[in-house]
Amino acid sequence: MQDSFSEKRTDQRVDFNPQSCAILVVDMLNDFFKDGGAMVLEGGEVLYEPIEQLMHSGRGLEMPVFWLNQTLRPDDSLFNKRVVHCLEGSWGVGIVDDLTVADTDIIVPKRRYSGFFQTSLDLYLRERNIQQVIVTGVVTNICVRSTVNDAFFLGYDVFVPEECVMATSDQLQQSHLYDIDTHYGTVLGVDDLLALMEAG
Repeated sequence: MQDSFSEKRTDQRVDFNPQSCAILVVDMLNDFFKDGGAMVLEGGEVLYEPIEQLMHSGRGLEMPVFWLNQTLRPDDSLFNKRVVHCLEGSWGVGIVDDLTVADTDIIVPKRRYSGFFQTSLDLYLRERNIQQVIVTGVVTNICVRSTVNDAFFLGYDVFVPEECVMATSDQLQQSHLYDIDTHYGTVLGVDDLLALMEAG
């Protein structure tokens, strides 16, 4: 998996600070998880428990949680490329009921893969003096990756717990997590992240 180009990285590691961190939950929606959904990710339900655990711990530390939800109109130009999914007002765009949405959470609709692209997410984070983000959800190689890239470009420290994201294949999961860890942020186990949160 390693390559000589990507391994030209430093030994510096970002110190995790829960007081300036938010949790981003990407596209945990019926259309991607439930029977009858437009584009179901096989086996995706394994994400429910670690994401729920992460959010529970984060909320205990008053870390804000943002749900970045693909929300599209029937005439969206994205459907020139992808099948119709996540239509505004439909069952498919609902957050899976296996996860808890708290009253303090903020839902951010998005029309493109990145949760930052032409949404209010960056403004929400800066209003709360957020400097670090934990990115979870699906899929690692598309919407998660796009959100991670934009978070990095905007100057946020990015953490990705590997058990809280899933790609469209094992190979793509490994490849994109490696890219994220070498170029955009920190990839770590969810237990290690929870330990950092407790220590913080």
